Amino acid sequence: MASSSMQGITSSSSPPPPLYMHDVFLSFRGKDTRNNFTSHLQTNLAQRGIDAYMDDRELERGKTIEPALWKAIEESRFSVIIFSRDYASSPWCLDELVKIVQCMKEMGHTVLPVFYDVDPSETYEKAFVEHEQNFKENLEKVQIWKDCLSTVTNLSGWDIRNRNESESIKIIAEYISYKLSVTLPTISKKLVGIDSRLEVLNGYIGEEVGKAIFIGICGMGGLGKTTVARVVYDRIRWQFEGSCFLANVREVFAEKDGPRRLQEQLLSEILMERASVWDSYRGIEMIKRRLRLKKILLILDDVDEKEQLEFLAEEPGWFGPGSRIIITSRDKQVLTRNGVARIYEAEKLNDDDALTLFSQKAFKNDQPAEDFVELSKQVVGYATGLPLALEVMGTFMHGRSILEWGSAINRLNDIPDREIIDVLRISFDGLHESDKKIF
Repeated sequence: MASSSMQGITSSSSPPPPLYMHDVFLSFRGKDTRNNFTSHLQTNLAQRGIDAYMDDRELERGKTIEPALWKAIEESRFSVIIFSRDYASSPWCLDELVKIVQCMKEMGHTVLPVFYDVDPSETYEKAFVEHEQNFKENLEKVQIWKDCLSTVTNLSGWDIRNRNESESIKIIAEYISYKLSVTLPTISKKLVGIDSRLEVLNGYIGEEVGKAIFIGICGMGGLGKTTVARVVYDRIRWQFEGSCFLANVREVFAEKDGPRRLQEQLLSEILMERASVWDSYRGIEMIKRRLRLKKILLILDDVDEKEQLEFLAEEPGWFGPGSRIIITSRDKQVLTRNGVARIYEAEKLNDDDALTLFSQKAFKNDQPAEDFVELSKQVVGYATGLPLALEVMGTFMHGRSILEWGSAINRLNDIPDREIIDVLRISFDGLHESDKKIF
């Protein structure tokens, strides 16, 4: 279960993307589970090549524990919280929990609760009565603990009470292993002009909170539709019971067995278990049956045929209340023919943002070098605000002399009507093979 409210995605002071040093951070009450469930889970994860951080083993002697622990949480892609009978009686565990929730909300970390020997609806009333007595001078802190506890216990996870422990550990470890193999890399570059692009989407996402709605992002290739969709996904997926980013739908759908494989990925990621789809028509029924009550976030990237939506997400009724299905496409008609009314038409960058993006690639700085200002403005003019063109051309110009810049600009001047594909080709052909592969 996820929170019923929908929070915004726009933030002018978004934190820098995290650098992950660990795969998993394990939060647990030591005396309850250190020598049984938690250590067994950590061992199973390690056997799969997954780095799981346990604070009692990893901290070096003499280090101040608190800053080192906070750093470990920030640098872990997943946090697994093992709720046991006395978890909430520990102020240390609750402080840890607050930090984990902060990283989930601000940095897009994935949080997975495990209910070891307590009910998922456990509120730890007795523990909080004691905290209110012990922290009379700081009841606001106690309330923050309560709020964060409520947030995490309403996330999808595992209730393993009265279940075979080794089998439960295997299921959890397999899920984490699978998610690590499919997790999209967090957008790692400084994104120029992203907040203004998110404003419209922010409004759409906040509409009709209790209903499942479709949202479209359309525009020509190279405008950054996929980048915007990934930023949205990273920033709000924690608000849902399950989430999935299906990349390159057009390309994968056209491959042999493509529709079925896309359905398997969609179900596996959202349901947190490996799903087997025998044929794509049966897959349609599985999606409708398994997800109709679940609040999910689904991104369908690069859709170009209505048929693709028919197999993956034909209508809002397939998904639970509050779900958001975001579709990127170059063809607006594909969206409107499927009844998508909320459509953000991706815009080109304005002159200032275009120069900044180009400069980041050409000079590794937000502004052009002093001798190259006018030349940079000329080159930027050929890109007509298209992010992909600015990145390709900036990479091509990086490290070149003024003479080489002049030669390149002369070649660009010779292009009739300055067709963007030809502008891109001149720059692309001059790149090193490694850069070509990136673009």
